[in-house]
Amino acid sequence: MATETFEWCPRITSQVDITLRTRKAQFGDAYAQVAGDGINPKLPQWSVSFTGDEDYILAIKAFIERHGGWKSFRWKPPLEPEGLYRAETLQLSSHGNNIHTLSSTFIQAYHP
Repeated sequence: MATETFEWCPRITSQVDITLRTRKAQFGDAYAQVAGDGINPKLPQWSVSFTGDEDYILAIKAFIERHGGWKSFRWKPPLEPEGLYRAETLQLSSHGNNIHTLSSTFIQAYHP
């Protein structure tokens, strides 16, 4: 199956947390040896949310659930090139008058 592309645009309040993974060996004389952990030590996680009517939110929910938290999809985050991402969780909230918000965390993946 081909990798799907996530086409929806998140709200402007999206935020990224980037973890730069390292391996560190600390020695007794305050000397430390530090190196990047693996070939992909940068791990961005985007907090995204989408607000809209029921049909709009249900389409996004169906896309995320179809990927089951383990299958990656293509997505172009702000200020970054397009990459592969996974969504392991989602939260839904209703605001009345047929307006809903879906929130999730998109975690960068390095394999489809």
